[in-house]
Order: sequence, then C-alpha cells, then structure tokens
Amino acid sequence: MENPVATSAQTTALACLDGILPLLSAWTRTIFDFGETAWREYQSAAWYVERLKREGFSVEEGSGGMPTAFCAHWTNGAGPTIGLYAEYDAVPGNCQDAATVKRPRPGLGDQAGGHTDPHSGLGISSLGGLLATKAAMQRHGIPGTLRFTGEPAEKVRGSKPIHAAKGYYDGLAGMISFHPFYMLPLCNTARWDTHCGAAYAMIYRFVCDEPENWIRAGDGAPIPQSHSAVRAPGANDALAMMYMASKALRDSMLPHQGGWSISEAILTAGQATADNLPAGLAEIQYMIRVPTLAMAEQVTAMLDRNAQAAAAMSGCRTERHWVSKSRPGLANHAMAEIAYDALSSVGPPRWDETAKAIAREIQVNAGGVATDEPFIAEMEQLIAPQDAEALLRRDLPPSQLNSTSDDYTDMGWHAPTARFYVARPALRSANGHVYPAWVMNALGGISATIDPMVICAAKTVALAALRLLEDKGARDAAMDEFVTRTGGGVGGSTWIAPLCDYDPPIGFRWPEYVTTPRGRDWWIPSNQTPQATSRGASHDRS
Repeated sequence: MENPVATSAQTTALACLDGILPLLSAWTRTIFDFGETAWREYQSAAWYVERLKREGFSVEEGSGGMPTAFCAHWTNGAGPTIGLYAEYDAVPGNCQDAATVKRPRPGLGDQAGGHTDPHSGLGISSLGGLLATKAAMQRHGIPGTLRFTGEPAEKVRGSKPIHAAKGYYDGLAGMISFHPFYMLPLCNTARWDTHCGAAYAMIYRFVCDEPENWIRAGDGAPIPQSHSAVRAPGANDALAMMYMASKALRDSMLPHQGGWSISEAILTAGQATADNLPAGLAEIQYMIRVPTLAMAEQVTAMLDRNAQAAAAMSGCRTERHWVSKSRPGLANHAMAEIAYDALSSVGPPRWDETAKAIAREIQVNAGGVATDEPFIAEMEQLIAPQDAEALLRRDLPPSQLNSTSDDYTDMGWHAPTARFYVARPALRSANGHVYPAWVMNALGGISATIDPMVICAAKTVALAALRLLEDKGARDAAMDEFVTRTGGGVGGSTWIAPLCDYDPPIGFRWPEYVTTPRGRDWWIPSNQTPQATSRGASHDRS
C-alpha cells in the first residue's frame, strides 16, 4: 500500500508534537508514578480532566457512572467526529521505580500498583495525538469534533463495555486504538483480521450471615460463639472450595485448543478475627478470556455450579456480580490501512545510545550480560498488517477468529476501529537468560527508553485522525466496511449488541492506595525496613 502525501495539516501536527515532546515525557512519568489500579485511578483521571479543560475541551466527569472515567469533546464546527481514548490503570504487585535496579517507587512496597503495559505511555501517546490534531484543525480550519474518553480498569476489561452500552462510541466516523506492543508479531503494525476475543469477568461473593442455622451440638452455652461449640465453616471455606474446585475442573470447562484462559484474584477474605466466629464475607474474582461468547457462557455456567456447591457445603449463600461482559473484536481493513499508512509515514521508533546504555545497565542488574545491541531487533522494524496476520495465524486453529484479550473490542461494534501497536522497549536475551518482570516495568518508566514509543504513537494517532477528517473517501470506505461486516451497521443483522446489563462494579474491595498516619500507603502496608538493592549500580532515570 502506498502512503498518501502528507497534508499541510498533518505536517502541522507533526511539528506540534516535536515541540511538546518534553511535556509528553514529563506527563508520561507523572502517570507512571501515580501507579493507580483498576477502578481506583483517582489522581490519574483528575490529571487528565484538568489537562483537557486547560486545552479547551468540555469534559463530562464520571462518565457512564464510573468515578474515574470521563468523556471530553472539542469541536471546530460541523463535520465528522473522531474518537480517541486514554487508559491509565496499573497492576497490583508491580510497583517499580523508574530506575535500573529492582526497587519500588519511594515510600511503597513491591505489592503496590505499577504500570506493566504501560498504560501510562498509552494514554499520553493518545493525548499527544489528540492535542496535535486539535492544533492542526484550528490552524487549517478543518471542521469536525474530537471525542476523547478516559477508560479505567482495562486490566479487568472494565470501562469500555459500560461506555459502549451507554452510547459513548455512537456517532463516530472512526475510532483509533493504540496499544504498546506486548507480543510478536504485533509490533509496529496494525491488526488485520484476528482481533482480540471475548472476555467475561465476575466476582463471586460468599456470605455467611446465618451461621446459627449450621448443625450445632448442644453444649448448653448461652452464646453462639461458644468455644466448645461447632461452628459453620463460613465464607473463607466457601472461597477455598470454589478456588480449588474451579482449578480442578479447568480441563473440563473447554477444549484445550482455542487459546483460552481463566484467572482468579481473591479480593476479600475473612472479615473476622481468629475467634470462634465463622468468616462472614469472602470474594473471588474470575476473568475468562476466550475467542467466542459461547465459550464464555459455558465457562460461566460451570463457575456458577461450583459457587453454588461451595456455598451449600459451607453454610453460606453466594452472589455473582459482573465486572465485565465484553464482545470479541470486529475487523476493519480500511481502518487498519489508515493506521498503518500513518505509522509508515512516521517510521518505527528509534532508540539512541543513551537508551541503549541504560538498557545494558539493566541487563547486568537483572542477572544478564550487557550486549552491544540490548534491544530486540523488531523494535525498530515495521511489519505490514497482512504479514503480521500470517505469522499470527500460524499457531491458531483455522476456525478460531479471535485471539488474546483487550476491551477495545467493544468500540469496534459502534464505529469503524483501527487497532495499532508501536514498539515499547524490550531487552534482547543473551544465552537464553529470562528477564524478571520488573525489567519491562522499569523500561516503561524511564524517559529515555519509553519516550521513543510515545512520540511515534502520538504522531501516528494524529496522522490517522487527520486522514479521517480530511479524506472523505477513506472515511466512507471505513464506514462502508463497517456496515457490511455488521449487516447494516449498528443494529444490523450480524451486529452484536452491548452485553453490559450491570452497574459499574465500583463498590468492591479493589486494591487501592490509602491514607494512614504514616502517609500515603498501599492497602497492603509497605515494608518500612530499608530496601535491599540488586547487584550492580543503582541509577534513577527521569
């Protein structure tokens, strides 16, 4: 495919981004250091809202009933509306400083939140593209509207099914979705046919609120918590049985083919001291990642049975609460070409000798050997969407249409959607050495190593957005394909309607930062003893 000649507006956008690169770098580090996790991204969302208001956007805070979501608009007159978005949630248990050794951010322990993908760079890349597009629209009198949504809780596929069901992606001429690369061959390319799959996430809550109904031997004690009396097993036991039963029955849920997975996280356990009282409340979250909705329904039915059985055996009742019901992705070749044309015009990101020196330092501190070329070669190479698709399909059954997991898929059922990936820093492995997770997390926070991704992605976003705004033929081709693939557009014969029939799951005990007499801390208190450093030099990187 040939790249169209850059328009004057696109040239303006690129120059704008070159001018604000120091700001984008600082902003990326700001969100990285917040390190807030799903449904609790208070500082991060507030930062975006304030920034967008300063830039002249009108902002709806708490969009879709989610306190850490938002929806911003800026218009330059009647014209198409283009959708962009930010994610900013981190992951519990991945607290890493922007440093060349393993250590948590100051004042926190390893169990606090940290950016793994990193969504800190994802969101600022899209914001940079948004601001450059706005600047070009103003200077060149391009009519249209920019819509920018803040999407919390992507790690549990949280906000986008809710935003979709409430109409936040309706009326868009196109949606541009960027993500840092996380697997080969999806590096410096766009998705073609095989988009991400479906996902269901739910919380099973076990409640032991009538322990007096448990079989009880009469011992004459006048109080129910008599130390000589038998007691109900309680909610902890129910959760443990649910956990073990679901692990044991995993092989009987779905066939081994299809690249599906199920993961669990215990949110709450106990709610009682080690007295003779049964634990009254326990909660476990499951995430099911599957190619199809039918597979998700089948696994859910088995988990429901396991929960009922565990509750019956432990003197509890059980509740199921939805966290996410997310649809599989829908391809749009016209949008993929727009995104890849933009990426090709920008070129892949490049890492200079400063970044390479930092990477070599990390190689040594992570138990490896410093190499002349510390980064994998694919980081500075483009791969055409069709070529990436062919490599991706080598390991998938022909009948499998979707693979891996992300909730951008819900956007694609409401507007033509492009999904593209830009390389983030990843170390080359010498002699088969496997690097620990902190390495990728640190590289995502150090400015010299993450900035090349941010500026490349921001420029790609801006060029793709302006292409949609200025090129009616490209815009119409994308919409025509969307209408064809959905059997008539939104509400069409092959369109999948939003699955969200639940309220935002914001009231659960999601891990979060707390304020204590010691100051700001994670909900698991940090280790206040001096932190041991890894072997090798320890350097902070801004």
